[in-house]
Amino acid sequence: MTPTLSPALPVTLTVNGERRTLTLDPRTSLLDALREHLGLTGTKKGCDHGQCGACTVLVNGERLNSCLSLAVMHSGDEVTTIEGLGTPEHLHPMQAAFVAHDGYQCGYCTCGQIMSAVSVLGEIGRGIPSHVTADLGHVEFSDAEVRERLSGNLCRCAAYVNIVAAVRDVYEQGQGQEQGGK
Repeated sequence: MTPTLSPALPVTLTVNGERRTLTLDPRTSLLDALREHLGLTGTKKGCDHGQCGACTVLVNGERLNSCLSLAVMHSGDEVTTIEGLGTPEHLHPMQAAFVAHDGYQCGYCTCGQIMSAVSVLGEIGRGIPSHVTADLGHVEFSDAEVRERLSGNLCRCAAYVNIVAAVRDVYEQGQGQEQGGK
């Protein structure tokens, strides 16, 4: 029996502020659409099972492991990748803090770490509790909150102390509510 091919479908995404229409196999992950079809290689393919966080992007302002989500599910959505967060000339505050605190070591996980960290500050700012939140009615910034919320982003170089310091720095500077854009 000859396997039947899935018909390609049009998928329209707003990626880093630019509306993009792709024709994709419906089985294409958001990660592969970004990397292979749009050339946005800052989003990394680490485990391809949602266990490392290297593929983290923001979809409609919320973080998402792009390897676990099909691109067709996000037609019409706004996607922000590390390339859309800032530029080398105008770094996002979180990118600048990662540089200042040496929160990147080898760099493979860095893009996903930064994207998650931006979202983490937004979650705390909106009062969304985590597993370690003591008072569910009052969420406060703490290193424990940051560590818990970033626990899905692995760093094999063990730069965790520096990553938490970078997130704390952005929070203390009052720049933690930014959710993307240049």
